[in-house]
Amino acid sequence: MRVVFALGELVIGHADQPKPRPRTETISLRFGFVPDGPRSATRVSSVSVRSAVVGSVIAVSTVATLLVGGIPAGAAPPRPAATETLPPTGTPNYSGLDARGFSGEIPSRAGTLVRHTTLDPALSIPGAGRAYRILYSTTDQHDRRAVSTGAVFLPRGAAPAGGWPVLAWAHGTVGIGDTCTPSAQPRSTRDSDYLSHWLRRGYAVVATDYAGLGTPGLMSYLNGVAEAHSIVDSVKALTQLGEPTARRWAILGQSQGAGAAMNAARRATEFSRGWPLDYRGVVATGTPANIESVIVLGGPTFPPVKLPVGLTTYTTYILAALREARPDLDIDGILTPRGRAVADRAETVCYPELRTELADADVRSFFRRPVNSIPGAYEALHRFMGTPAQGYDRPIFLGQGLLDTDVPAPSALSLAAQLTANRQPVELHVYPTSDHSGTVYASQPDSTPFLARILKR
Repeated sequence: MRVVFALGELVIGHADQPKPRPRTETISLRFGFVPDGPRSATRVSSVSVRSAVVGSVIAVSTVATLLVGGIPAGAAPPRPAATETLPPTGTPNYSGLDARGFSGEIPSRAGTLVRHTTLDPALSIPGAGRAYRILYSTTDQHDRRAVSTGAVFLPRGAAPAGGWPVLAWAHGTVGIGDTCTPSAQPRSTRDSDYLSHWLRRGYAVVATDYAGLGTPGLMSYLNGVAEAHSIVDSVKALTQLGEPTARRWAILGQSQGAGAAMNAARRATEFSRGWPLDYRGVVATGTPANIESVIVLGGPTFPPVKLPVGLTTYTTYILAALREARPDLDIDGILTPRGRAVADRAETVCYPELRTELADADVRSFFRRPVNSIPGAYEALHRFMGTPAQGYDRPIFLGQGLLDTDVPAPSALSLAAQLTANRQPVELHVYPTSDHSGTVYASQPDSTPFLARILKR
């Protein structure tokens, strides 16, 4: 595959790879993929990145994508039904387990199930049988004991011998205020369809809310390590429900959740050590990788164009979460009064409502000084929200739509290049006519056999 960027050219391929036949819907590439095998690849892949500064390529190519609409030459227009409009956020329904003010003792062993209750049927999804709301111990962005909530959905009918394999779902952006908690709100149509798809194929699903979302503290948006803890610890908690689930498990994530899923995948074996679990791999779609290379350039004059409202909204959540997690950076010091005000709003207002509020906002007006005026800004951002490019011990499925303007394609494609260069067990699936939500649906014909393969006994 060849992807041309504004400042350079990225060439990805196998030395022994035959010329692919033309395809209109999907471009699927596999780079050194070895199911359940070691990180070393059995086939040598070659990656050539011709650019002076990789971060600049990502930043400029992302802006270029937005300027031209991200439509590849000759591609069909996107399907009208692909883009999903989220409904207004309703009153939270905690199913009788309201943990916002939890003040009890937090178990020292992360992943301990603290409480559980039956999930209100109004919050379940079509493919589910029994469903629960859970509260469990985890570790937050300050490396302190914390609690997180989540939902558990089980397939209908009897479990197979050995139990249902488990999928840990990492949700996308909903906001960082308690009202936005996914297990206390109805699922979006897209997420309901997606999770029901897996339930009907015999997988149990555990869906973390992430620590701080519906529990004390602030959810640390795009904080990879904190989200990884919440994901892995949710799977540990599931094992204590007394339901017939298997040791085998994998991770699913979309958008914010894809970044969280990748961070959890990198650390799953380490974080689950000592538990009766067998981690097998990850599916990530619309992955916001290398975003720190763009955020660090933010300021009064960058980006050079007004961003789509979705990206503006994501930026406010990043600013709010980063200033809470890293007060030493003095994020407020580089923001204008307008910037501080929108970051304050981001702490409590959910995505559909904040997106509406910011419809006419220009992210450049949020800054009085560039982000990179903070000493060590890039390093701090990378530690906070970076996606690991090596150290994976199980297979990775990356899915990316070329019409995605929420997480533009250069983000995931740059990650695929880094993973390939580091000989990680990754396969990349590109969907030329799919946008951000559309990729979730478009990827299923590819991710379904992928999960069946890696989760087989």
